[in-house]
Amino acid sequence: MGDPIRILQVVVNMNRGGAETLLMNLYRNMDRSKVQFDFLTNKPGVFDAEIEEMGGRIHRIPYVSDIGHTKYMQALEQFFETHPQYQIVHAHMDKMSGFVLRAAKKAGAPVRIAHSHNTSSEGGVAARAYKWVAGTFISSCATHFVACSNKAAKWLFANKVNKAMILKNGIESEKFAFSPEVREQVRQELGLSSESYVLGHVGRFAHQKNHSFLIDIFAQLHQEKPNAVLILAGDGPLRAEIEKKVEALHIQDKVKFLGVRSDITRLLQAFDMFVFPSLHEGLPVTLIEAQGAGLPCLISDEITQEVDMGIQLVERISLENKSVWIERINSVIARNLPRHIPSFSLSNNGYDIKNSASWTEGFYLGVLR
Repeated sequence: MGDPIRILQVVVNMNRGGAETLLMNLYRNMDRSKVQFDFLTNKPGVFDAEIEEMGGRIHRIPYVSDIGHTKYMQALEQFFETHPQYQIVHAHMDKMSGFVLRAAKKAGAPVRIAHSHNTSSEGGVAARAYKWVAGTFISSCATHFVACSNKAAKWLFANKVNKAMILKNGIESEKFAFSPEVREQVRQELGLSSESYVLGHVGRFAHQKNHSFLIDIFAQLHQEKPNAVLILAGDGPLRAEIEKKVEALHIQDKVKFLGVRSDITRLLQAFDMFVFPSLHEGLPVTLIEAQGAGLPCLISDEITQEVDMGIQLVERISLENKSVWIERINSVIARNLPRHIPSFSLSNNGYDIKNSASWTEGFYLGVLR
């Protein structure tokens, strides 16, 4: 048998974001004797060592915010000119994928995939305008269009949405199965009493995740439920601001900032509820994981309905009224239901990573035939 085909995955860095987690889940479950992933990144990431252990190569060029537009475009073009071996380029940078795929097209890469993981751009007015310009190159420079949800496809591929393939963000479900023993162990590690009612959130401290709203509703909830605790896993540019807000509201004893964690599968066992008031999302992996762990999930109605796996764990709520969120949280607490242990087959609804990996592998092999 010959060497595997090598796919170039293009990301900013391989940290624990949704797109990156999906990529790693696919990579771990793929037949790497047939398909290998290499990565074009701009910054170091937590998955780099594991990628190299699995046989992947990591290339790096500076990001546009560090070197400016002209030098960034030159770096992209030079990379693709000097690496003509990549027949398939798969870009995961939302609108910024336009510039990546334009450079890949110019260098003659035959298969150029744009992958939408979101439904809105981040950043200020200038950054969003720049990304909008980048996004205008996607329809003419991509040969294939992939998205995590229909909403994400409509956002990035407006005039090509009918050509988009939906690849849901799958998980390794067996790793999230509820375990009372693990729950007890993690709660002890976190210093939580058996009386603590734990609301959890996993996500970057960025505008999109709406942490400020989450802190507001938790501060009010805590006045009514003194045994409530909020656990926040993740890091990001707004973390210090949110920590200050928590101190100003005098709830620092009840809010735990855990930073980036590599043990989300364990951490979810310690939660009683998952709260996720994002302003926009594609199809967040972390919500699939929370359902896999059997957690009731209260989420913003800005998040696509497709994230609900149909096992009666998700409730979507408008962000317009904080009191409704508190009311719904109280309602879940009052019901005091035993931990829901999902008895569902992920493979039947597109969330099983082994099926996703098999489909992706077949897709990559098929487009080169």
